[in-house]
Amino acid sequence: MTDGYSLDKTSLSKELQLLLAVLNSDDINETAEQNPQLFKDIDWELWVRLSLHHRVFPYIYPKLSRMRGECVPAAVTQRLKWEYRRNTVQMLQLSGEMGTIGEELAKLHIRSLFLKGPVLAQELYGEISQRTSRDLDFLVPLEQLTETEALLVQLGYVKEEDFESILGDWKWREHHTTFNHPGKNIKVEVHWRLSPGPSKEPGFDELWERSRISSHFGQHVHYLGQGDLFLFLAAHGARHGWSRLRWLLDIKQLLLQKPDPATLTGLLQRYNYADVGGQALLLAADLLAAPVAPALSSLAERPKSRRIAQLALFYVTRMINLHNPPLEPEVERHYKYYQPAILTRWHQFLYIAGFLYPYAADAKTLPLPKPLHVLYFPLRPFLWTWRKVSGGEK
Repeated sequence: MTDGYSLDKTSLSKELQLLLAVLNSDDINETAEQNPQLFKDIDWELWVRLSLHHRVFPYIYPKLSRMRGECVPAAVTQRLKWEYRRNTVQMLQLSGEMGTIGEELAKLHIRSLFLKGPVLAQELYGEISQRTSRDLDFLVPLEQLTETEALLVQLGYVKEEDFESILGDWKWREHHTTFNHPGKNIKVEVHWRLSPGPSKEPGFDELWERSRISSHFGQHVHYLGQGDLFLFLAAHGARHGWSRLRWLLDIKQLLLQKPDPATLTGLLQRYNYADVGGQALLLAADLLAAPVAPALSSLAERPKSRRIAQLALFYVTRMINLHNPPLEPEVERHYKYYQPAILTRWHQFLYIAGFLYPYAADAKTLPLPKPLHVLYFPLRPFLWTWRKVSGGEK
């Protein structure tokens, strides 16, 4: 990217600047020789914690293992070596389970698309050991969700929780449900949407047409096409405030594969993610020196893309998980502003419209017979007001 796209990075700590430098370095020894000040006065305990929080340690450890001299303390390299090996074992375990689930789904003629996990690590990094994954995410058609859940239970998985729902609102308010295998200690997230609603996104059949088959994990492991993968990664990263550098590293690795700019731009515009796509490009380019094709500059040059990219730096510089409450008051205030700021006006309209759709809490406040549930639509504002006055939620 040109300097005109650079963001205000004055809030970055020395430790975070060094982490970015290591991530961006093709030759760590050359980086240390040319800029030794980067390695001075570093809180190495904090630096290790940053690498773990941002989940980039499996990507940087191979670089540190080739480093000459003592710029990085041996204890730091040893700690990351241990984490790297632990992660490799975990990724191998997830790889085997992914293949098993894909095969079992295929036996029942259930189409599935794996969204993250080992298949993403292999596709973007060339080997599973250089990316972390704590669970397996895959997408199935909504009409086969019940059958998929029954299969997971049969395989020994336990569903984490059921959604409280009324009038089928879970189908678009939520986007996945979680299962845990107590024996294997593996978590699986079954998606029926790429992102939580209300929002517009490609349907399963469209995604399936553009999907790819893994050459490393078997014919039953399908995953997203390049354009759909970028859209998914950009939407996911934006929703989480890009609070982990790993998500931006994924974007960089995808851009290094030189995806078709027209396809990316077309998909992002069609589904109202152009600003979010531009945000991803700006952050990946400015923080990780990701190569952005000139044909994608129209996305990166969008004023809103730049504005929400700058907002996201608030989370990049802090070790926080936005979806692990309670949040610090400052973070919570910022996120209340950030969350609607990343939406287009159309998505904001859908979000407000979704608020007017009845919640399960409405049925608890005023139980009605199922044939009369349609009355919750006109009653919704009054029931919400009543709960607010009485100290309830939603």
